[in-house]
Amino acid sequence: MSVTLPAPGRLDDRAVVVTGASSGIGREAARALSELGATVAVVGRNADRTRAVADEVGGTAYLADFADLSSVRSLADQLLADLPRIHVLANNAGATISERQRTSDGFELTFQGNHLAPFLLTSLLLPRMVETAADHAPGTVRVVQTSSAGNLFGRVDLADLDGDDERWYGGFRAYGTSKLLNILFTRELARRLGSTGVDAFAFHPGFVASGFGGDGPVATFAKRAAVSTEQGAEPLVRLAAAPTVPAPSGNYFDRLRAPGRVAAQAGDRDLMRGLWERSADLLGIPSDPLA
Repeated sequence: MSVTLPAPGRLDDRAVVVTGASSGIGREAARALSELGATVAVVGRNADRTRAVADEVGGTAYLADFADLSSVRSLADQLLADLPRIHVLANNAGATISERQRTSDGFELTFQGNHLAPFLLTSLLLPRMVETAADHAPGTVRVVQTSSAGNLFGRVDLADLDGDDERWYGGFRAYGTSKLLNILFTRELARRLGSTGVDAFAFHPGFVASGFGGDGPVATFAKRAAVSTEQGAEPLVRLAAAPTVPAPSGNYFDRLRAPGRVAAQAGDRDLMRGLWERSADLLGIPSDPLA
């Protein structure tokens, strides 16, 4: 049975963290969420653009480079110091990389930026979000993950998460795999959150007319079938601000409707658990952030 996201409600006295908020759908979401009354933590890599968006929405700018895991840890420390409550974490930052690159942390850049970094940030902020949920109606504190219909072209191998044994295809396969990882992560996160009152959802924004992906093949395809950045931000805004989400935690929305189409591996519960454990091990963090 298909369901549709309802219109957003007010977010007065709510704190929302939006990564990738200096441009594209992140910027549009930050604007919309601030208009709904939220206090928005605007997270971006580009200092000038991030500060400009923060000034526009009356929020605070936080600079972080997801290609550097120490930067993600510093970001989490700053957010925890500044925000006594976190009601929504929107893991929106992401990229497609046309040439294979490795970060200073030793991981393939697409894998680190699109999966490991948001996994780390979520793990570090999760105890604060669970504390927040204790004072709110169940399901109104949420982790929202920007995924993509590109997940349908992904393939996850726990023994080769960096994709060293895969052909590069201009970054298209690595991008699709990272978006599949987003869905697997969201579903396992939902399972682990259980009765904490925190829900987790992933969504496909549509193919968005923005600067995302530069001149790579994903960007070229997206520009031919694009929606506006305002339209692309709409699922994120609704998942952050809808009074209730009419689908169980762990669902994947194709724009405003769930369930969206996913790769066959997205339903593999052993793979969900294995990815979580492997990711925590690669990052050197406990597999249970709530322990």
